[in-house]
Amino acid sequence: MSTLDRQDSPGRRPDAAGRAALALYRTAPLAVRAHVAVRWWSAPFRAVAAALPSSGRIVEIGCGHGLFSAYAALSAPGRVLTGVDIDQDKIRHAQAAARRTDRLTFAHAPSGAVPEGPWDAAVFVDVLYLLPAAAQRSLLEETVGRLAPGGTLVVKEMGVEPAWKVRWNTVQETLSVKVLRITEGSSFDFVPPATTTGWLEDLGLVVEHRRLDRHRVHAHHLIVARRGA
Repeated sequence: MSTLDRQDSPGRRPDAAGRAALALYRTAPLAVRAHVAVRWWSAPFRAVAAALPSSGRIVEIGCGHGLFSAYAALSAPGRVLTGVDIDQDKIRHAQAAARRTDRLTFAHAPSGAVPEGPWDAAVFVDVLYLLPAAAQRSLLEETVGRLAPGGTLVVKEMGVEPAWKVRWNTVQETLSVKVLRITEGSSFDFVPPATTTGWLEDLGLVVEHRRLDRHRVHAHHLIVARRGA
């Protein structure tokens, strides 16, 4: 495992692809536009997208409204993105946004299963925590099995330290998941990044892990795992 203790993500202001991705939602309801805007400013999308291959078939599991998939597709013309989510309403808005571009499709995945591959890359952005730890490990194993030889798995999740960032994130997710019901789920389980890294290494992947939380109130961590050819 290669670890970079603390690495900044690129600037938060939307770049050209980010502006184009956000513009896809300009006719969406106000609540959707507000949600995707907050997602852009709170999550290090640019660093996550940079970890993906610049071309190939990529699937985002738990894509929500689809903003990250849209950004990843628009930031590299060689990428073809498919996003899936169990929330049918969010997928409906994602599909409406996708009509304004190509190389981007969304589908409702009621069972939460990983679409058939092979995929050149798969990505999770703040979604695994909605599952119990055992289910997280099972989903990662299933996803690795859908990767093409030499494929890449990218996981962006929250860490479990420092304590003040964990408390902030717990309050925010409690509001989102249990009170406002913005996010599907009934509970959350933040697994230490070192544990997730160990699971992927046990599957034979070469794993890199780095922090993306400098100057941010969320404990962002990025795990990039590559399958052998």
